[in-house]
Amino acid sequence: MFLVKMFQGEEEEEGEGAGASLGPVLLEGGSPHLGRRVHFLLPHTIIQEPPPQLQERAFYQRLERLLGGERGGFAALFAADGWEDLREDKSLRKRLVKSSPEGGSWPQLGQEVTVKMLGILEDHSLVEKDQKLTFVLGQGEAIQALDLGVLSMQLGEIALFLAGPACAYGHLGREPDIPKDATLLYEVTLLHVQDSPDLSLLPTMERLSLGNQKREWGNFHFERGDYQQALHSYQQALHVLSLPGTDCPSQEEEEELHDHRVKCLNNCAAAQLKLKLLDEALASCNEVIQLDPENIKALYRKGKLLSERGEDQAATAVLKRALQLEPTTKAIHAELSKLARRQRGQLECPGPGGATPEDMATPTIAHSAQTDASAPQPS
Repeated sequence: MFLVKMFQGEEEEEGEGAGASLGPVLLEGGSPHLGRRVHFLLPHTIIQEPPPQLQERAFYQRLERLLGGERGGFAALFAADGWEDLREDKSLRKRLVKSSPEGGSWPQLGQEVTVKMLGILEDHSLVEKDQKLTFVLGQGEAIQALDLGVLSMQLGEIALFLAGPACAYGHLGREPDIPKDATLLYEVTLLHVQDSPDLSLLPTMERLSLGNQKREWGNFHFERGDYQQALHSYQQALHVLSLPGTDCPSQEEEEELHDHRVKCLNNCAAAQLKLKLLDEALASCNEVIQLDPENIKALYRKGKLLSERGEDQAATAVLKRALQLEPTTKAIHAELSKLARRQRGQLECPGPGGATPEDMATPTIAHSAQTDASAPQPS
């Protein structure tokens, strides 16, 4: 494979024939000590890419044998023999490359594993590479292909995993390198297995980093519609951030812990709304408001929840408080207008199931709070 690289000067002359010359371009206004600067415009240069690493080379050689020398997609591999289906829908398949030299047991949920892995798309472009990726099994800290796949491995084993979109990056993909609905092929080596460390013994900065990592994985799952896993990740992050720890955090670290806890609780509320866990969502909003009385997201969600429960006066008070803090937020104005019309008795009689025509036309908070452009999103 070859790369094309072009070297250009910092400026080009305008007008007809500009840039045609390959000689030096003299720029005015150079350093008073060095005189005028000379910049060269070089022709296109062909630079040979360095040979791939040995691991990558062996991986691509195995892939070539699997595909029979044809450089194509992975469709044939989903029907090929010699693979084990780890899911009934065949969205995750495993092929053993090298057995464990030690044999023994398999890792368990909740244990911390370290793997070496490569991942490619159907066009054979390398998009995942990690010599030492560490995560806890079953905690939503890795895509399903790795989380489920590693559970089937023994220490020292090498295996291929063919992952459909549902077990990889789904309908969103991962910008900029993994397109939506992409199938990936992974080669994974299980390097290390151990029980998860005692998180209460971690220093504050490590807890902050781990909590932030778990929250970001929650956002990953939320964006892909896996709200149950998102909620689990947010709750795990909140647990890590709420541990007492063994060191004495600085004032700055205390503020960071506080801010991250607020984010996690707000995100818990967003996921709970999606799951229609309305009482739990209200409790999460109340916890946020205890930590941050002027938090707009929590006030807005609490107001909507109270409105859904028919507690109009309480809902109005909460939403008016939110409006004082952010007078231009359209979503808050809309909720207050809805409450005012209802209190004036101007809404039509309830339809089937107690829902008014407006309620039936407008999704309830369990759906609308995260689909409206003006509604708060996970952070």
